[in-house]
Amino acid sequence: MLVRLASGSPRRLELLRQIGLEVDVYTSAFDEVSGDNAEKVVAVNALGKGQVVVEQVGSEIPVIAADTMVVLENEILGKPFDSNDAAVMLRKLSGRVHRVLTGVAVFYKTQNLVEIVETKVWFRSLSEIEINAYVATGEPFDKAGAYGIQGKFASYIKGIDGDYNNVVGLPVGRVYQEMKSLLTLTARRNNG
Repeated sequence: MLVRLASGSPRRLELLRQIGLEVDVYTSAFDEVSGDNAEKVVAVNALGKGQVVVEQVGSEIPVIAADTMVVLENEILGKPFDSNDAAVMLRKLSGRVHRVLTGVAVFYKTQNLVEIVETKVWFRSLSEIEINAYVATGEPFDKAGAYGIQGKFASYIKGIDGDYNNVVGLPVGRVYQEMKSLLTLTARRNNG
């Protein structure tokens, strides 16, 4: 099945291909919003990214958009600005549990759905040497919270509660269920 991904993320593209989808990539020009309510922010950003692509190419083919963020207590940790910012984030997360939230929006014909998926992640305690060595890999810079669970940082993860793929950047099980719901709903409307 062909879908359109409203994201330039190579991780999201890989995850969709992993479940057997054929994917056309469209990078969304949506200006992401920020705010104190992480759940609202990821939902608004996912909807906004998807809507921009729908306006460009339509939604006869399903459009998938997502926004992921790391939340430590009530602090939202986005993508780091530089090496120092990445190290600061990793120090904050060291030895603690945080939430990874992804807002997922699926658009198909006249319908759209948005859901928020949460996964809890526990970090082991990190030494300054470990933090600096990881930052030096360059891996943290395009990732919320300054780490990639699927990369070199995997050895510092103590555990997770929830969907692993959500932490990578896209809860593909949820995406599949959303698409199935929209396709079924659209088929019913067309036949009824």
